[in-house]
Amino acid sequence: MSETSPGVNRRNLLRLAAGAAAVAAGGTFAGPAAVAAAADLPAALPFSFHRNGYTLVTDLPEAMRPWRDRPTTWANLSPNTEHTYLDSAGVIQYREGWDKPGQDRPVTQIQFGLGCVTGYRVETDPDRKALFLTRAKAQAERLIEKRVESRGAWYFPYPFDYTHGTHSGISYKAPWFSGMAQGEAISLFIQLSELAGVTTAERTRYRAAADAAFASLLRADDAHPWVVNKDASGYLWIQEYPGAEPGTGDYTFNGMIFAMFGLWDYYVATGNQLAAALYDGSAMTMAQYFPRLRNVRWHSYYCHTHRIPASTYHQHHINLYRQMHWQTGSPDFAHHQDMLTDDYPSPYLRAGSTIAFAAGTHTLYRLDTAADGNWAAAKADAQLETKQVTFARATQAPTTMRRRIQNRGVYYLISEGPYAGWWVGEVWPNSYLLGEHLRTVYRPERTLTFPGGGQEVEVHKFAEDGTVTSVRTVSFAQPSNAPFDRRAVVNGRPMCQITAGALTGYWVAANRVTTDGH
Repeated sequence: MSETSPGVNRRNLLRLAAGAAAVAAGGTFAGPAAVAAAADLPAALPFSFHRNGYTLVTDLPEAMRPWRDRPTTWANLSPNTEHTYLDSAGVIQYREGWDKPGQDRPVTQIQFGLGCVTGYRVETDPDRKALFLTRAKAQAERLIEKRVESRGAWYFPYPFDYTHGTHSGISYKAPWFSGMAQGEAISLFIQLSELAGVTTAERTRYRAAADAAFASLLRADDAHPWVVNKDASGYLWIQEYPGAEPGTGDYTFNGMIFAMFGLWDYYVATGNQLAAALYDGSAMTMAQYFPRLRNVRWHSYYCHTHRIPASTYHQHHINLYRQMHWQTGSPDFAHHQDMLTDDYPSPYLRAGSTIAFAAGTHTLYRLDTAADGNWAAAKADAQLETKQVTFARATQAPTTMRRRIQNRGVYYLISEGPYAGWWVGEVWPNSYLLGEHLRTVYRPERTLTFPGGGQEVEVHKFAEDGTVTSVRTVSFAQPSNAPFDRRAVVNGRPMCQITAGALTGYWVAANRVTTDGH
């Protein structure tokens, strides 16, 4: 199942394979240093494709770097559930059920390994820290052990047949390959090589493995296996699900962006300009096809080919576009993130969240939802009942959920009291969530523009509980710019916080200004 192209140094690959079992079991690789010579890497892009000039930000704070937001917890370090468990080498396996055999699933193993790397970084107990590292190395070693070598690159196979339940065209016989796994493997190898706990030999080993995985993104779709192609319009794609024929695939959005994180990691570690070019082209694709991902006022689409709304992936899309903004510094992706957040915001609220009701009459709704209030496809948020309530003075009610209701606006679920189980629409200033919610931080700062022509715009300062501490009304003869570094829903309205000038610390409603020209 393995072939080695003439451009690969066979001796180095054999040395990389040596010692895999020892490292997977928690030991160290003490064999000869294995270095993939620079000459072994492809020296050119696989084909020409559209680029925009997106550059990579290399000095991101630790918390903003790829995968730092997804640590494996100590409680989940040795899973044994219906679907996941560790085999004798400490490698996570996926099974269909308790009585089913386990499978090597590269993305499952890579993401578990990356979570262990993040867990290692934040853990302070030496024994726990060591086990996080052992787990991460075991996942990497399984990838190295099972690799398929072709055209000077390593590919990480899925060793089982697979047919997607709803996406036509995704029907594979083992082994099959995924660009998502290829890019994520680069991240795992690079991030492992950067940890203080690995030996010099292991560091060399993992860098060589990253080189071999990166090479797969420099091979076109003119031979098998392949994971990279350009579409009929000349845009680059890293295919989570490559098609059977060259130039075809599912064109899956989240899988491609996760693979891009591997390009960011590789470029930051090596300065390789081909990685920068691939990232630029990939980012251009994600910007160009954002209208195909977006589903206005509802869940975004999973892939370009089928455009099926994906309720379980929408929050991933928000987070992925946020990270593309951080990784490029471009406001393009921040703006995309804003739109996705407004289309279908995360529904979950922190404990103790409160709705403020103004004095007057309000309409409440009973809606057909899942038991916890979330959307359920079979129920579609159908309206079951309405009632009107009148409050003689301003009042409040506890809430546990704020979400977009299908074919409606954003609503709150009242959680206690005489109206528990009823929903009320978000209508500022009549009914709104107190305080700051869904904060997102931009890096670098963005630019908002107040309208000219003397239009009056209110700006506010708030206490942590949502109490308004200052209100100003401003107007400008000409459009006026101000920097802002964050956006949040504050007292029921999407707002931007100004960071410089006379209005420092004030929030302005997002719909009263433009942001980076939008």
